[in-house]
Amino acid sequence: MKKKYILFLLLIVFAVKGTAQDIDKNVEERLKNFFENYTCSTAQIGKTNLSSFKIDYDAKKLDIYASESFAYQPFLPEIVEGIYRHISQILPGPVCYFKTTVYSDGKPIEELIPNIYRKRKKDKSRLSGDIDYKGTPWVNNISHPIDISRGLQSRHIALWQSHGKYFKNGNGNETINGDGNGAGKGNGSKNGTGDGKWLWQRPRLFCTSEDLFTQSIVIPYLIPMLENAGANVFTPRERDIQKNEVIVDNDNKQSESLYIEVKNRKRYWNTSDIAGFAQRKSRYQDGENPFKDGTIRYIKTENKKNKAFAEWVPNIPEEGEYAVYVTYQTLPESVSDAKYTVIHKGGATEFTVNQKIGGGTWVYLGTFSFDKGSNDYGMVILSNESKEKGVVCADAVRFGGGMGNISRGGTLSGVPRYLEGARYYAQWSGMPYSVYGDEKRINDYADDINTRSRMINYLSGGSVYNPKEKGVGIPFEMTMALHSDAGYTSNGTTIGSLGVYTTDFNDSKLHSGISRYASRDLTDIMITQLKSDINSQFDIQWNRRGMWDKNYSETRLPAVPSAILEFLSHQNFTDMTFGHDPNFKFAVGRSIYKSILRFVTSQHDEECVVQPLPVSHFAIKFGKKKNTVNLSWKPVEDPLESSAKPHSYIVYTRIGNFGFDNGVVVEGTSYTAKIEPELIYSFKVTAVNKGGESFPSEILSAYKAKKEKERVLIINGFDRISGPAIVNNPDSAGFDLRKDPGVSYKYNISYCGYQTGFDRKNAGKETQGGLGYSGSELEGLKIAGNTFDYAFIHGKAIQATPGFSFVSCSNEAVESGQIKLNDYKIVDYILGLQKEDSTTIKLINKRYKTFTPKMKELITRYCHKGGNVMVSGSYVGSDMSSNEDRGFTEDVLKYSFESSVQKRASGSIFGLGRTFTIPREMNEIIYSVPSPDCIVPVSTAFPVFKYVDENRSAGTAYKGDYRTFIMGFPFETIDTDTHRAEIMSGILQFLNGR
Repeated sequence: MKKKYILFLLLIVFAVKGTAQDIDKNVEERLKNFFENYTCSTAQIGKTNLSSFKIDYDAKKLDIYASESFAYQPFLPEIVEGIYRHISQILPGPVCYFKTTVYSDGKPIEELIPNIYRKRKKDKSRLSGDIDYKGTPWVNNISHPIDISRGLQSRHIALWQSHGKYFKNGNGNETINGDGNGAGKGNGSKNGTGDGKWLWQRPRLFCTSEDLFTQSIVIPYLIPMLENAGANVFTPRERDIQKNEVIVDNDNKQSESLYIEVKNRKRYWNTSDIAGFAQRKSRYQDGENPFKDGTIRYIKTENKKNKAFAEWVPNIPEEGEYAVYVTYQTLPESVSDAKYTVIHKGGATEFTVNQKIGGGTWVYLGTFSFDKGSNDYGMVILSNESKEKGVVCADAVRFGGGMGNISRGGTLSGVPRYLEGARYYAQWSGMPYSVYGDEKRINDYADDINTRSRMINYLSGGSVYNPKEKGVGIPFEMTMALHSDAGYTSNGTTIGSLGVYTTDFNDSKLHSGISRYASRDLTDIMITQLKSDINSQFDIQWNRRGMWDKNYSETRLPAVPSAILEFLSHQNFTDMTFGHDPNFKFAVGRSIYKSILRFVTSQHDEECVVQPLPVSHFAIKFGKKKNTVNLSWKPVEDPLESSAKPHSYIVYTRIGNFGFDNGVVVEGTSYTAKIEPELIYSFKVTAVNKGGESFPSEILSAYKAKKEKERVLIINGFDRISGPAIVNNPDSAGFDLRKDPGVSYKYNISYCGYQTGFDRKNAGKETQGGLGYSGSELEGLKIAGNTFDYAFIHGKAIQATPGFSFVSCSNEAVESGQIKLNDYKIVDYILGLQKEDSTTIKLINKRYKTFTPKMKELITRYCHKGGNVMVSGSYVGSDMSSNEDRGFTEDVLKYSFESSVQKRASGSIFGLGRTFTIPREMNEIIYSVPSPDCIVPVSTAFPVFKYVDENRSAGTAYKGDYRTFIMGFPFETIDTDTHRAEIMSGILQFLNGR
């Protein structure tokens, strides 16, 4: 009987075991099928699969382990709920009711939802929580007239723009693994095979290289947006594109620049026994540290009374914009409010610098306009005034970014310092050798990659976010690296964006003790925001690629949350049609700024407000009171950000050829300014809210003649920014810079040279003949773009003719009715390079037509009432090709389009008794005019200019019931002030009826 019972129990056990095995097999088959066929609608994550699973029948639990690629996708609450719901529906029998957990990237997928998107409890292990810097910011602009309370005020952000030029050592040894990882590529430089040479780290493709291209987003867009939000921003590469450099130092008394000390009866300047900066040589060998070669000066502080000063007066070699850097050493009694004043062409701007942190390196204050030579309105002053008892320290002051001066292999890079890799900037910035080099001293490529993170770690060492590492205490709380990736498509789609972060390091903890999954949150927020913003503003569905949890130096080494953003492929033609466009660059910069804003504020459980967009409809009128002008503008709504509404504005003023002042805050959308006769006043406006300050408006100018005879209205109709001419046909693809280099926002530093490889069949090849292959003739050139400041150039020419006053406005202000053309006898319409180009990328709700339907209507009415019009622009004929357009130009303005001037012709033009030139090639002075229009007179109009080389009409004039003067080239590009003044004088006399 007992034997039968045991046998019965064994049969039950085997039956249950068999059933469990069947269930396991069934579950495995269904889960395999689920993951192998899984697709993500929001990201391209590649193929996923089931790694393993575990069923606990007793506890009624099912743990599912998905492949790493499953974690490449963004996880939102609704996505996670959908995954679990789908899995429960496909599971067999009772297993579908088990407690199921899906794991990927070492975490349950619900824990991969970024904190900022969570509906329920947040993961405090990757929030900063009580870890917060409560001290004084490293640098604070106390002249800035706004209070930012919902932005990045008092936050310190580190970021960098991928690679730079580096020295490839003669042994050809290029480490690409471990600490030398590339960012998402895994390859070294393919832009040359020679050893012992300075090379770019990425190839020259589509008129640029990654080393140049990422600069054109980080420097003009991203860094200013973050600073406008109140952040202190640091980059381990030089940020100033000024090629000149002037260093004023107490240790270099033979210099043409001056270092001056002013003491008082109680306080004296003293020399410390701690070393400081001194430039003893013009080039530095590996390991030499200029911050160990000099002395520093210090003085005890005072509160307002008994003030003493140190002054640095540079001898500026060339008028222009110069970044200002100061240096000091942190001493035991250093104060947190050392007061620096920068005297520049726009006036005086004051800063406080926290000298308790950040000693022994270059500290950026701002970028300012300086005149050539040594002037009393060009200097930096340090006062010993402080609210704290202690000392302030004085060392060197640097003006301008300069040229590379680190010698490798007996040679210099030969390029401006901002184009070099971080390795060399770190040495020039006084970093310890361990930050930028290794003991073998042979692999600058790997050193450069590691330097970016190690420099941030050294600077942040000892801060609340990096408490155990030795350093100088700057409280950086995140880093990000902007890269472009390799890869191409043959079907016209984009490669899109990829994010990289690292969790498998240092026990998955950052140096402050929080989880490294904070880096995943940062990565996810950035590429989620980027895809959303691009899709909303451009006529394309931008591809979101995966999020890689990989072992890359730039995300592994930083002490704080860090991410790499590979935001497009520099090797893919479709990506670069967007990448070259300044509108796209602005959108990318703003998207990254918003991501950083949201990540940092969410780490501290703070609310945030997005800074406004630039204002529109800017206009100036003469005021009713004597010698006044009235400014008006309109805010621009951001349809993507409900919080980006301005609550006030800042009006900045420039007098004559000087610089802009620090601005005044205005509550409404208008402002009255008093002006002195015989001086040109220029204005720009920014929008402000609690999140920060917008980019500036266009610049408008006004002038009141003492003995006024007539008033001129200058209309700025040149607001185009665009990428270069696109070549896109079945056989060829690329960019034709000779036909049209595009119009950059202020300047372009991204071009390496002209594209020579256009054959689509050679896509993917990075050598000569490959699709996109480009030259090097434009490297290091700061190519002039649209400065939005041409009303001043036109106005300066008008000023030279006695009796003519002028004001200016935007074309939108005229079209909206803010400004009435009939109030002015003469209108000067600036069109520059304005045109509508169907070959460039499609922008939603933005056009660059020379004469819009509304403007044609208004000018027609104005002329028929006796108004007189001057028009100048490169595409005034070629952009007016429809029958309706030709009716306007021929019937009203009295000219007809003949053809565009060929590129091979020079820029020589004859007219009004003189010969002058316009720039036909890209240059650093003013934008080039590659294809000005040949326009010919209609009816009783007559020619007034001709292109010398082609002997064809370059301008026309008409005299009837009204008068017109039309130029097929931009007036502001005429070569000299004298020529512009003489030509404008003749035009004004003609239009005024003489």
